[in-house]
Amino acid sequence: MTIRCPWVGSDPLYIAYHDEQWGVPVHDDRQLFAKLILDGAQAGLSWLTILKKQANYWQAFDEFDAHKIAVYDEAKIAELMANPGIIRNRLKIQAAIRNAQGYLKIQAEFGSFDRYIWQFVNGQTIEHHWRTLADFPAKTAESEAMSKDLRKRGFNFVGPTICYAYMQAVGMVNDHTVDCFRHEEVKRL
Repeated sequence: MTIRCPWVGSDPLYIAYHDEQWGVPVHDDRQLFAKLILDGAQAGLSWLTILKKQANYWQAFDEFDAHKIAVYDEAKIAELMANPGIIRNRLKIQAAIRNAQGYLKIQAEFGSFDRYIWQFVNGQTIEHHWRTLADFPAKTAESEAMSKDLRKRGFNFVGPTICYAYMQAVGMVNDHTVDCFRHEEVKRL
């Protein structure tokens, strides 16, 4: 029997996400940007809700092309608000636009979003050795620093808890429990 992190449950989509994506280090700028927008959209909802809508998000948000998103106007916001395939929350949609603008400025300043975002963990995955869900923090000093800096740069829906979930998802931390079959696999990546 395969042992997974206790949060996974039995949904096949969640299992595939855990087994193939969660905790794998991501260094592609567009993927990092998309994940930040999706984590912001998830605020107050389950991640499974976002997973089920992920393909719709890629289509609705122009394949997460930040140059296009940064100039979305009221007509595009209205179109997104009418799209049942995404979370129709005006504040989250407006945050995606502001975050795209901030993302482009960061790319210009640092050369890549990857270089900027990974600085919060000194460019290397932090290896944790959690045994139970109770061991997982909701936020860390690193996620608080990331949140503070992103907010200073005009980003929204990037609180320290969202930033920590983001760090887990893009492999900035390895938070697979030590008994999970992915813990050692991710550690080797």
